[in-house]
Amino acid sequence: NWLCSRVAGFGYPDCPGHPTWLPPVEVPDATAPLRLIANQPATRLHSQFDFGGHSNGMKRRGREVMRINPADAAPRGIAEGDVVKLRNARGACLATAALSTDVIPGVVQLPTGAWYDPEDPMEEASLCVHGNPNMLTRDVGTSSLAQGCTGQLTTVEVERFAGNLPPIRAFDPPGAPISMAAE
Repeated sequence: NWLCSRVAGFGYPDCPGHPTWLPPVEVPDATAPLRLIANQPATRLHSQFDFGGHSNGMKRRGREVMRINPADAAPRGIAEGDVVKLRNARGACLATAALSTDVIPGVVQLPTGAWYDPEDPMEEASLCVHGNPNMLTRDVGTSSLAQGCTGQLTTVEVERFAGNLPPIRAFDPPGAPISMAAE
């Protein structure tokens, strides 16, 4: 029996009480024509040990690696090793492109877990120069029933980054110690 009458009894349209396929909330369009899959990284547990040698050894030019099919890279002028900007209406981040036929056309893949590194820390939704896909994903729960992370899927556009490459400061210590004033 695949029906959970308790879940079905809640009457949530996105939790019918039985296994089913529901269409994605976001679909590719002219402004964000590619699906982003933000997978769990192979080199660390979520963002833990992002600073470590194993994690950094898999990055290129200090940034996360975004895999893209050559059929999607070519019309965008993206070559292997280029720094690219992934963007949508929520934000943007930089990554380094790896061309791969293991990723189907219409999809790009960028692992989760890069430490957030805003180009301008004082600007809300600043460009993340290190490759954190949370800049791009929705900040909502998985369903009416559960509040798990939905940060693995969204839609984006990808373009070759042509500006001056910002430095990565995610692992730098703070500029000055925080002082606690006596009250």
